[in-house]
Amino acid sequence: MKKLTLIFALALATLTSFAQEKTEGITITVATDNFNNNEGKAMYALHTVDTFMKGPGIQNAEAKIEEGKVTVTFKNVTPGTYAIMLLHDANENQKMDYDASGMPKESYGMSGNDMSFGPPQFDSAKFEVAKEDLELNIRL
Repeated sequence: MKKLTLIFALALATLTSFAQEKTEGITITVATDNFNNNEGKAMYALHTVDTFMKGPGIQNAEAKIEEGKVTVTFKNVTPGTYAIMLLHDANENQKMDYDASGMPKESYGMSGNDMSFGPPQFDSAKFEVAKEDLELNIRL
């Protein structure tokens, strides 16, 4: 009887340990290789439809620009629909700067690389996160 109880306890402990393994989300690696200069920093934001153009992303990343290039990583992203926005914050004031006519003074880009005029749209920048890690390239 003791052996049966011990076997049952070990089997239950084994099953419980498998059930408690941490399931990690997807990793998104984003590269940009066409910065005009190395001034300031690159600011990336991962957005859902609910956060797009409304403030900080659900994850944010900043990086120093070296030789006109930056690579950042968003980790533990759950499956869903997302968009990434990028700002070249040349003067490091943590925001987009505009000229008197309302046009951006600093370069920006987004996933989908839509270069149309007007404000960015989630539908043209969105991509799906499923079960595999992603690598994206965003142009300014």
